Amino acid sequence: MVTDKKKELRLIIFALLIIALYLSPLFILQENAHIRVHDNLDSNIAWYKVLARSGQMFGDVNAVIPQIINGVPRNTFGTEYSIIVWLYALFPTMIAYGFSQALTRVVAFLGMYLLLKKHFLHGENWTFLQISASLAFALTPFWPSGMLSTLGMPLALWAFLNIRNGVGTKKDYLVLTLIPFYASVVLGFFFFLSAMGIFWLVDVVRGKGWNLRFLMSIAYMTIFFMLVEYRLVYSFLFSTELNSRDEYFHAYLPFLQAVRLTIKNYVLGHTHVMTVHGLFILPITFIAIYFVYSKRLWKQEKLFIFLFVLNFLLSLWYAFWFYKGWLPLTKKFHFMNTFNFARYHFLRPLVIYSGFALALKILSLQGRSWAKTAKGFAILQILLLCLYNEEIIYQKKPSVREFYAEELFAEIKEHIGQEQENYRVASIGIHPAISQYNGFYTIDTYNNFYPLTYKHRFRKIIESELAKNITIRKYFDEWGGRCYIFTAQLGKRYMIKKDSKRKLNNLQLNTSVFKEMGGQYILSALPITNAEEKQLALDKVFESKSSVWKIYLYKTL
Repeated sequence: MVTDKKKELRLIIFALLIIALYLSPLFILQENAHIRVHDNLDSNIAWYKVLARSGQMFGDVNAVIPQIINGVPRNTFGTEYSIIVWLYALFPTMIAYGFSQALTRVVAFLGMYLLLKKHFLHGENWTFLQISASLAFALTPFWPSGMLSTLGMPLALWAFLNIRNGVGTKKDYLVLTLIPFYASVVLGFFFFLSAMGIFWLVDVVRGKGWNLRFLMSIAYMTIFFMLVEYRLVYSFLFSTELNSRDEYFHAYLPFLQAVRLTIKNYVLGHTHVMTVHGLFILPITFIAIYFVYSKRLWKQEKLFIFLFVLNFLLSLWYAFWFYKGWLPLTKKFHFMNTFNFARYHFLRPLVIYSGFALALKILSLQGRSWAKTAKGFAILQILLLCLYNEEIIYQKKPSVREFYAEELFAEIKEHIGQEQENYRVASIGIHPAISQYNGFYTIDTYNNFYPLTYKHRFRKIIESELAKNITIRKYFDEWGGRCYIFTAQLGKRYMIKKDSKRKLNNLQLNTSVFKEMGGQYILSALPITNAEEKQLALDKVFESKSSVWKIYLYKTL
């Protein structure tokens, strides 16, 4: 027993060292590191900095932040009780990012390990599989600002199962209390908690009793989430102003495309909950299913079968949420458009990696050679995930320093020579988040929750360009989260680097509306050939070795 405990401890320490090594580029390279741009550098990281500078961290529910779109609602940036908000308020960007990654991945590892050891994969014989599957889960390329929204689910499930089984302690309730401070209810835990509610109801129907302690624990975490995210609750229940979510339309796919999306999601996953399971985990899962079928192991492996079926059903639900057959209901029940119920698929990382551990166990029980094969696949999955390190997969993208280009934008600020709150800018060919990060006040933005009246007014600036390109027209009109100065020529390309030889031709912007909304400067990644015709004058061109952008600064006439 002592030997087994020492082996377990050594494996845990080794797994934590692997996580530390995985995270090391963030702390060593810092601003020279390469990290995700989409829904990260182009949005959330800039938002945290804007919020920290705004003086509205604890602003009331009706407060606004004037730096963005002449006053974006404070509630757009979420709760001040989220730890990630304070990390970016207290530390430099990449230190905050590194700490956030470390906290999330360590909790993910420990949570999955506790879940497997206590509830899913019992016994001293499975220590290697427990730890290797947990390490693999912790190395998945999760969406950074999601925090523990998905990777915290195993720890929460461990606590809930303890309470359900009558062995809950103060530690379990402490887990249910702390997770809401580092997770989002709409980005994971609404779906997890509603699944727990269904789980409780199934127990009741199966005659296992009312188990009020389990039910109250679900209610406790739900209420705690609502208290922490009181801004979201207020906006959803009490805000009467229409917002950009009110023009979000999701039900547009014909049946066959929904089927194709089901298969794509099942095999490849989703960008916000990447599981990297297609190469090794999926084949192992099907091999395990073969053994369950051929050896009639249905009763012994009920949990594995359940997870196998649930995994597919979650992909099916995700894809068919976009099926146009929902249209009659979405027209009748508006909340079906404003709330993304497709996100039940955010349960898939928990389901896939729990199923992976059970599949490895099933293979291991088929003989010594299969046991070695199982361990080999566990190691291969970990190695594969190591190759998905941000520094590797985003090495061709700009580094953090190159992306935010602080030196370049400091030059622009100095050249303009006014206090930044006294004028407004917009961008073409680069993300507005770059200007926002550097303290500029922008009339464009990337936010999924802002006044609908502003969206409609902003649309007048770009309506001629939208009319020329159906892709950007549908993108703006049927979603609108990116309130950008779109052009028909560039479409949905907004990372035009300084080595580009292109020019913006026949740009049709309504600069009168632009000026009415406070716009004075346009930061364009490309020269505008008909600038004078549109009442724009090229002020100066800016370029820097530390930036990947070349900025053509245009001033309204």
